[in-house]
Amino acid sequence: MKNKILLLSPHTDDAELGCGGTISRFLEEKKELFWAVFSTAEDSVPEDMPKDTLKKEFLCVTEKININSSHFLIENYKVRRLNERRQDVLETLVKIRNEFHPELVIGPSLNDYHQDHQVLAHEMVRAFKGSASIISYELPWNHVAFSNQMFVKLEKRHIEEKMNLLKCYHSQVVKNRSYFSEEFIYGLARMRGVQINTKYAEAFEVVRWLY
Repeated sequence: MKNKILLLSPHTDDAELGCGGTISRFLEEKKELFWAVFSTAEDSVPEDMPKDTLKKEFLCVTEKININSSHFLIENYKVRRLNERRQDVLETLVKIRNEFHPELVIGPSLNDYHQDHQVLAHEMVRAFKGSASIISYELPWNHVAFSNQMFVKLEKRHIEEKMNLLKCYHSQVVKNRSYFSEEFIYGLARMRGVQINTKYAEAFEVVRWLY
């Protein structure tokens, strides 16, 4: 049983989109979470909004799930420039490893084609390959291929809570991003649920599993 879980988000909304239902289930099960965000994507915020909008929206998420400030970290690396801070990213992950000692790490896929996601995925493996199980969440718009090797069974309430968290990201909702829509969120969860004979699920790639 994995009780200490590290969530890794290249940008503020990635983990909620990729595994928000699973996060909801983990919270129900009283898992201990630590959540690290590496970019608040200030350069991607709509021009009529403050630069710290996405940071504030992530803080809205932390308030909704009642996670203590000692259990999350917000870095402010430039969006699409994480490759320039690769060593800093690795050192941050090593520090978290040595202080939090996660049993399970959940981050972006090695098959994710967003440049920031690629950096974090590879440094995640480098930092935790010998100390924790590692799985990757699904962001279909960034993948050409995704190996759904692991599934987490979810109930409707978990998907409802995922939608509730995503509503914090008003700056993204107003852009009409299709992957923030209820139709997409519920549709993907239903499709993954059908694959394992349950109503809802989220899928993950398995990078390494320690038992």
